Amino acid sequence: MQDKVVVVTGATSGIGQVAAEQLAAMGARIVLVARDRRRGEAALARLRERGPRAQHAIHYADLSRVGETRQVAGAIAAAEPRVDVLINNAGALFTTRQVTADGLERTFATNHMSYFVLTEGLRERLAAAAPARVINTASDAHKGARLDWSDLQSERGYSGFAAYGRSKLCNILYTRELARRLNGTGVTANSLHPGFVATRFGDESGGWLSLGVRLAKKIAAISPEKGADTLVFLASAPEVAGASGAYFYKRRPARPSREAQDDDAAARLWAESEKLASL
Repeated sequence: MQDKVVVVTGATSGIGQVAAEQLAAMGARIVLVARDRRRGEAALARLRERGPRAQHAIHYADLSRVGETRQVAGAIAAAEPRVDVLINNAGALFTTRQVTADGLERTFATNHMSYFVLTEGLRERLAAAAPARVINTASDAHKGARLDWSDLQSERGYSGFAAYGRSKLCNILYTRELARRLNGTGVTANSLHPGFVATRFGDESGGWLSLGVRLAKKIAAISPEKGADTLVFLASAPEVAGASGAYFYKRRPARPSREAQDDDAAARLWAESEKLASL
């Protein structure tokens, strides 16, 4: 990873933070995308301790907003001649249905559309660095989820956990279609389940959902270091250099749900995402 350029979202805490710091310690130059400036500057300071020779950088954007995601992708593309690894890791879970300025349900916007828009904005830089890698953090929470094409924004009834599961299904379907479209370019795309990790995730969801997530993390969660292991592996390991379109857990390819293996659904999600992003 020496001198590789790695763009990471969701890296001010949790598995994103651990992965960014470990990759920095391996010699990579990290480009963070963060929303909170206080946490962002703290994350940047930690990176400079782990990899003091690299010129680590940070950009700020609210990734639930399509326009800001597009702008930050443009800013990174303008600053970086190449991107060797893109780690789409930002994610959130919300107790109540919220709608962004773009008219999108906020879980769908943050957890799926940000992956789609940021990756599209950096595709030329990834191709310039080929062999390059795109890694999308998904989750086994996708199992049991199905997409209702007439209600992608969860207008007809809303459940925080259900919306989250659908967004993670989107992550896997999107990765499959991205890998198909990238075939032959030298850029690979894979997704992963990090496990149930004790991080800040869910702490700001509000209400009983936050309470339930906190309790579950105390009982069953693994450490952020363990959760980040597969993320770092997919970003750096030579043995997965040729893998693309797969879903990983504990460094091994895993079988996602039947719905997550539907290539027609993956292609349709891509088309719907293009419309929503006005690409």
